[in-house]
Amino acid sequence: MKLIEIRRYPIKSLGGEQLETVEVEQRGLVGDRLWAVRDADGKLGSGKSTRRFRRMPGLLSLRGHSGDPVPVVELPDGRRFTADEPVAHEAVSEVLARPVTIEREASIMHHDEGPVSLISTAALRRLHDLLGEPVAPVRFRANLLVDTPGSDFVEDGWLGRDVRIGSEVVLRPRQRLTRCVMIDLAQEGAPEHGELLRTVGEHHDMTFGVWATVERPGRVTLLDTVEPV
Repeated sequence: MKLIEIRRYPIKSLGGEQLETVEVEQRGLVGDRLWAVRDADGKLGSGKSTRRFRRMPGLLSLRGHSGDPVPVVELPDGRRFTADEPVAHEAVSEVLARPVTIEREASIMHHDEGPVSLISTAALRRLHDLLGEPVAPVRFRANLLVDTPGSDFVEDGWLGRDVRIGSEVVLRPRQRLTRCVMIDLAQEGAPEHGELLRTVGEHHDMTFGVWATVERPGRVTLLDTVEPV
């Protein structure tokens, strides 16, 4: 099995970036979801509304880019601002039609469930079989896409086991990832879907992929060998 996609989201719930290599630390991919859009009540912008999150239509029309030390937010019209600038807050507020700020993570991680998320090509093929059409991996906003044989939810078999990636990193998948309406929304070239969440709910208990803790940090690179042990 090989690592064939690495994705990082410098600003939570916005479009992200594909990488060829990245450092992985205890928190997850360096810089992943380290910043987030917040409303006036302090809730994080998301595709769903919960105790911590607030659904904000329009987030996926924005994109986050890595920056040192602050990421850059890109608007639908192509304008870019450093995320902590007041003008960035004003511009994003205008796009979302609500007052928001973009803030760095404090004491509680911005991740929905866990530090690193993984999906497999086998699971994507299983969805293809169920829907009769291919499913773009970007819909699931996972950090790592692993090329695996077959057509099944193979990640479920990794739970509780160490997964080695390359020569340095060891992850331990802990739980399946619960999905929300975000996977059906138009994003990063994938049009609005409408049937994906229903299919995942009917055939896999509303879950797709797994989240993992980092047992040994290090660097991962495209085409690294992936080995559950």
